[in-house]
Amino acid sequence: MIWNRDAETAPRAERESLQLRRLQAAVEWATDRVPFYRERLAGTAVSRREDLRRLPFTTKPDLRDQYPFGLFAVPLSELARIHASSGTRGKPTVVGYTAADLDVWREVMARAMVAAGARPGDLLHIAFGYGLFTGGLGFHDGAERIGMTVVPASSGNTARHHLLLQDFRPAGIAGTPSFALHIAESLREQGGKPDALGLRYGMFGAEPWTEGMRAALERAFGCPAFDIYGLSEIIGPGVAAECEAREGLHIADDHFLPEVIDPASGEALPDGREGELVLTTLTKRALPMLRYRTGDVTALDLAPCRCGRTSARMARVKGRADDMLIIRGVNLYPSEVERTLLTLEDLVPHYQLVVDRTGTLARLEVQVEPAPALVERCGGFAADHPALVALRTEVAGRLRAALGLTVETSIVAPRTIPRSEGKAVRVVERR
Repeated sequence: MIWNRDAETAPRAERESLQLRRLQAAVEWATDRVPFYRERLAGTAVSRREDLRRLPFTTKPDLRDQYPFGLFAVPLSELARIHASSGTRGKPTVVGYTAADLDVWREVMARAMVAAGARPGDLLHIAFGYGLFTGGLGFHDGAERIGMTVVPASSGNTARHHLLLQDFRPAGIAGTPSFALHIAESLREQGGKPDALGLRYGMFGAEPWTEGMRAALERAFGCPAFDIYGLSEIIGPGVAAECEAREGLHIADDHFLPEVIDPASGEALPDGREGELVLTTLTKRALPMLRYRTGDVTALDLAPCRCGRTSARMARVKGRADDMLIIRGVNLYPSEVERTLLTLEDLVPHYQLVVDRTGTLARLEVQVEPAPALVERCGGFAADHPALVALRTEVAGRLRAALGLTVETSIVAPRTIPRSEGKAVRVVERR
């Protein structure tokens, strides 16, 4: 099923013509309404799509420098809603929406959710946080646009999730992969069966996750797991999403124009080359974003999908450019570690990377937990048990082969690694 066939299956030439018209309007809107862009874009004209590359980038520090409302293109009286980031690295980034922006958000969320299998009349359990975070309300509004019934469970209070999932038996669940796994793990520990809840699909996002994590989610809940991508600076969730073919995430590129650049030089890369995703909003009124550097590492594919959609597709996010770790001269992303760990059935899908920078050279410790079945076979947890020693050796060997780097590996006691009720914290740094 396709939500908006005209928009999602338009021929490429028609799509690119629309993108150019909307890009020209977006540049004019931002220049006329936002002093920041008026100064940056003085004398810059856009007559072809390729002219986009002549525009300067917008970055997250720009949003923080213009805190709170300096990048808004409309007065506060015309805003329908304000969201903001957590501000864990300083002042939060603040984003605003007009009523028309919220309508666009509901539209792209409806496309994303229908692509994953959502249908009118379905009951949807939303385990994303509500409030200033865009996750919960993004899925909520999209589901209501489709005609679904929403259970706004939000994040946290895991016992309440167990009760609602078992008693309501929803068609779908939406949340961060890490919190969803925590729900399934803790339900199973209490004698429940997360794979017997009757779920038809799960929609997950807000943090990078691998095919190994997908397999863990699908084993846990007994249903297909779909990746939905977004960021509040652009709209929230719904920027891109997997269809049932799961061969990349379809970008709503009639609203968000994608590019991929070399993160070091800023030069545009050809389709298929991996780099940093840059997005330009084509229809946003309250907070236009021109060439926003997302920091997310991916690649683009413009070929039509076998599902019938013709929008650009992006590869699943490998990680954030600024989350790349450099350990003894080797560059690696946490997702590369995850991809290796989740191939081992004797591990649970929870891990943490501890980076020690107190010495001259950074050291990396990978902490993992044994699966309950293995602990039971060992008669309880003991780090020096031969089976756990063998597991640690196997994990270390696989990581060395995958990363080209020898890292310290620790098998820690069950439930030692913190479980997340929002976005997982995979990396801990000691300085």
